[in-house]
Amino acid sequence: MLPPYAVRLIPHDPAWADQASEEEARILKSVWPAVIEMHHVGSTSIPGIKAKPIIDLVAVSPSLEVIESARPQLEALGYAWHGEYGVEGRRFCTLSDPKTGLRRFHLHCYADGDLSIRRHIAFRDYLRARPEMAEAYQQMKQGCAAKHPDDSNAYTICKDDWIKKVEAEALNWTGRP
Repeated sequence: MLPPYAVRLIPHDPAWADQASEEEARILKSVWPAVIEMHHVGSTSIPGIKAKPIIDLVAVSPSLEVIESARPQLEALGYAWHGEYGVEGRRFCTLSDPKTGLRRFHLHCYADGDLSIRRHIAFRDYLRARPEMAEAYQQMKQGCAAKHPDDSNAYTICKDDWIKKVEAEALNWTGRP
C-alpha cells in the first residue's frame, strides 16, 4: 500500500477538465496504440462538488499485456507503476509534482471491455445527471475526510460502501449492468 497523504477537499475547479484533457493527450501521444481511449472520472470530473485536487483518468488498452509493454513510456512521463494495487484487472499508476511531491494524477489502466471502465463512467455520468446524488457524495466525502484528515488510505476505505452502492445504481441507470 502506498503511504497515506493528508486529505484536502477543495471546491471544484473548472480547470480540472482542461488539465485532464492535456494529460490525456500527453499520454496518448506517448503510448498510442497501447492506450486507445481515455476518460476523466472521479470527483474532479463532477462539476460543483469538492474534491481532492488529484485527477483520476481511466486508460483503455487493447489488453493488459499491451499496457504492461507501455510501462517504460509511462514511467518516462513521470508515472510511478503500482501494478494491480488491489484491483484485479487494473494497472494503477500515479504522477506527483516533482517540485512539491503532491500527487496530481491517478491513472487506472484497464483492458478494453473490462466492467470497471463502464463502472467509472456510469458513476461519473450518474452524479453529473443527479445533482442531489452529487451533493450526497460530497457530504459523505466530507464526513470521511473529517474522520481521516491525515490518512488517504483510511479515507478511501471509508467511502467504499457508499460508492459501491451508487455504482450499482448507476450501472442500472445506464441500462447496462
